[in-house]
Amino acid sequence: MAAVHFSLVKLNRSFLVCLWLLGTVSLSCAARYGASNQKLEVKKHLNRLNKPAVKTIQSPDGDIIDCVPISKQPAFDHPFLKDHKIQMRPSYHPEGLFDDNKASAKPKEKKETHNIPQLWHRYGKCSEGTIPMRRTKEDDVLRASSVKRYGKKKHRTVPIPKSAEPDLINQNGHQHAIAYVEGDKYYGAKATLNVWEPKIQHANEFSLSQIWLLGGSFGQDLNSIEAGWQVSPDLYGDNNTRLFTYWTSDAYQATGCYNLLCSGFIQINSDIAMGASISPVSGYRNSQYDISILIWKDPKEGHWWMQFGNGYVLGYWPSFLFSYLTESASMIEWGGEVVNSQSGGHHTWTQMGSGHFPEEGFSKASYFRNIQVVDSSNNLKAPKRMGTFTEKSNCYDVQTGSNDDWGHFFYYGGPGKNKNCP
Repeated sequence: MAAVHFSLVKLNRSFLVCLWLLGTVSLSCAARYGASNQKLEVKKHLNRLNKPAVKTIQSPDGDIIDCVPISKQPAFDHPFLKDHKIQMRPSYHPEGLFDDNKASAKPKEKKETHNIPQLWHRYGKCSEGTIPMRRTKEDDVLRASSVKRYGKKKHRTVPIPKSAEPDLINQNGHQHAIAYVEGDKYYGAKATLNVWEPKIQHANEFSLSQIWLLGGSFGQDLNSIEAGWQVSPDLYGDNNTRLFTYWTSDAYQATGCYNLLCSGFIQINSDIAMGASISPVSGYRNSQYDISILIWKDPKEGHWWMQFGNGYVLGYWPSFLFSYLTESASMIEWGGEVVNSQSGGHHTWTQMGSGHFPEEGFSKASYFRNIQVVDSSNNLKAPKRMGTFTEKSNCYDVQTGSNDDWGHFFYYGGPGKNKNCP
């Protein structure tokens, strides 16, 4: 029988024990070695993601929030950010939100009708000079298809309104109900959206509502910055509604990730944790809770900034992360997305938004209101020629409108599987 050649340096002790005297390896031993190798890989990844904290807060939903020194966050693992000087505030804000001269200043005091805290705030807060990071656990990584894919979206998850090839997206199982603008240069986007807790049928499905800022084609070169709320059992291990961000510069292939699960986004805010639960959420025919999200390009430094609510400037995506988005976005999308993992023409009953169709209206359907874009002069403007798109309107739909209170708005969403969506 042929001898087995191996290096003692490369094999760990558990695998050496598994070697047969005759030089063959049993399948169970190989499996054990594979599991041991995976565990080592997961441990290394957790050490990269979970930075040393100066304070730890236990959230009532089971999350652990680590208060990490701002200079120790994952962003600075990026080779291009080794000597980066953190920009602690944007040079300019879009006009209409802050001081008239648009120069950087603290936000004016504004009352939030329904302020939505994060659950972990009940047990403490992080001090200035630190950022709150949701601790990644071993189970979180093990739920992913691989350590490398943990925290990443699958390819082709962006709705392509003008493609006339909806099957391209349906094959991937992603479905959308969105409003969008294109055909101009966009330097940011804003909206207020109400927050729900949609029901998810399968753990590998998700439901989210977000803003997309897009640049490039819908091929391998797509640049995208995204932010909103999501329910994703696969990513977080529960059905809580959570604040999230995402970015990619190559159509979700190798670059980018959710929240702070890779180097890229630089957080400066000590109050809001990416990926943490939002509570309370809206109820059907009950109180409505909404959040405002603004993403804009700082005209001086060129970075893309994100603001949550009226008072929380969270941080920025450095411009060098992108190719097309180094200048501007060519399309903005607002709306919902779900994953339909059912095959054979069947449909999931995973809900989008409130799980109700847009025609039901306020307190029943989910909405985006006060929709705006940022122009080249750093002004917030109403969008022109806003279109809508959905792959299967009998499963999830969208309806737009405008009035004095809500400006441009739309209701969207649906239940997924129903008598008209088998």
